[in-house]
Amino acid sequence: MFKEFKEFAMKGSLLDLAIGFIMGGAFGKIVSSLVNDIIMPPIGLLLGKVDFASLYINLSGKPYASLAEAKAAGAATINYGLFLNVFIDFLIVALVMFLLIKQVNKLRRKPAEAPAVPTTKECPFCFSVIPIKAVRCPACTSQLKP
Repeated sequence: MFKEFKEFAMKGSLLDLAIGFIMGGAFGKIVSSLVNDIIMPPIGLLLGKVDFASLYINLSGKPYASLAEAKAAGAATINYGLFLNVFIDFLIVALVMFLLIKQVNKLRRKPAEAPAVPTTKECPFCFSVIPIKAVRCPACTSQLKP
């Protein structure tokens, strides 16, 4: 079992997986910053200066001025604004992954095979199939033009 794991690790598959995992984490941070710092503020401004990250439903019954205050007090809240940000993160990552995989698949497609070069021909005298390089038919012994 150790030998199989060693072969797997040395193939590069494990290394490729580790690099993909690290790059995915870094990409996720970039997308989160894009959503939280660039996309959502203008949308919030257009919708009446709304900060989506602070949108919540208070389930405790006591009024709180902000989400941070409710969390500090340990109140039960439904943080739908944060969920909306994470959902937009997911949509952007899914779109980018779709486009990336689509391009990789396009590059992986094998080019169309060239038409096969004929290796045989037909004798014009006896109509038997002979090699293309033949200068005499083996069936009727006719002399063929090269």
